[in-house]
Amino acid sequence: MNKFIGTGVALVTPFKNGEIDFEAYEKLIEHVIAGEVDYLVPLGSTGETATLNEQEARSILDFVIEKNNGRKPIVAGNFGANNTKELVKKIKGYNFEGVDAILSSSPAYVKPSQEGIFHHYAAMADVSSVPIILYNVPGRTRSNMEWYTTVRLANHSKKFIGIKEASADLIQATRIIKNAPEGFFVTSGDDEVAMPMIACGGHGVISVMANAFPAEFSGMIKAALSDNYKIARMLNLKLYDLHKWLYIEGNPVGIKSATKLLGIGTNEVRLPLHPMSAENFKKLEEIVNFILAS
Repeated sequence: MNKFIGTGVALVTPFKNGEIDFEAYEKLIEHVIAGEVDYLVPLGSTGETATLNEQEARSILDFVIEKNNGRKPIVAGNFGANNTKELVKKIKGYNFEGVDAILSSSPAYVKPSQEGIFHHYAAMADVSSVPIILYNVPGRTRSNMEWYTTVRLANHSKKFIGIKEASADLIQATRIIKNAPEGFFVTSGDDEVAMPMIACGGHGVISVMANAFPAEFSGMIKAALSDNYKIARMLNLKLYDLHKWLYIEGNPVGIKSATKLLGIGTNEVRLPLHPMSAENFKKLEEIVNFILAS
């Protein structure tokens, strides 16, 4: 699936006075496409999908499809759930026109066994009309999808085309890369380890930072994928200090503050998230201005 090699961007959902700010959303889409990201990922955790109702989520996806106008592949990120039966029902009745793949996080809160995780995803593959990208994010789900479960799923169905591996565990990622079938891609779900994961044989990143600095971040990924680690390291170090301030009060609190500084929407988030404190915002602003000036 070459269309998903490189940089995907986990799009934030801009808000204004409690509602979706579609004007800012269009500005964001144009910003990241101009920055030469490889594909768009609306409605992920960075998009605050947990705070959206189904109508809002559908309107966002339709908007992204319309404004993208076929320029970049689109991965719909709102297909993680704790209730397998309800998720299967949703997939069966969903209109996937304009969607190239779905991203599905492992069930959260219930902390299933590896066997439970396998059968959850297998049930999705049975009904999905579009490819599925697995998403292992133990920091949010509180359970880890072990490397052998990922490989088992990759071999179980061709519907599983890759994984967003957000454990930040390069040993686990390397075991998936080594043992997965040909054509199954492994992309980083953590910006901070994206370049090292490519060095281990990975295929890119689904990035938070690329909302703000798409050209620099996708440039780093392209350089690493081309084995030009001199350029990749230079860009990685240029951006590196920003990581701390993007996540110091949670995601997407930090990245929304960064995009605000760049003139794209507000830093408004929905409860239970809260906008960044003035002290941390000032530190973030210093790093953003440093990157812009260098």
